[in-house]
Amino acid sequence: MSTFDQAMLDAELARDEGRRNRIYTDTVGKVSGGIGRNLSDVGLSDDEVELMYKNDLARTLIFLDQNLPWWRGLDGVRQRAVINMAFNLRARLLGFTNALAALQARDWQKAHDEMLDSVWAKQVGERAVRLANLILTGEG
Repeated sequence: MSTFDQAMLDAELARDEGRRNRIYTDTVGKVSGGIGRNLSDVGLSDDEVELMYKNDLARTLIFLDQNLPWWRGLDGVRQRAVINMAFNLRARLLGFTNALAALQARDWQKAHDEMLDSVWAKQVGERAVRLANLILTGEG
């Protein structure tokens, strides 16, 4: 019994299906990505979702370390709130200059108020309220 050449198959499928690191619409109108993954019909498995989440979280932590090196000095609850915001906002988090300055100064009330006085808070609603309260109380 012969076996197929995995490396050759991988190269052929990447060539024939295309290898894309971004989502695109294929020739028959299906949302696709990767190497011919039909996301419209197949979607993502739980382990694929978990892998993407872990990669996104790792990128978020690197972003915070590079841009707000003081964030790790916060207590765990407030770190969690900052990570959550950064995960959602990415680089737009840096636009929260007053809230970030208040966080760094440990002025929890001002950070809370600045977070809620934002377009972001209007967009994400309860998420912003919950995260601002974590910052204010340090409990949760």
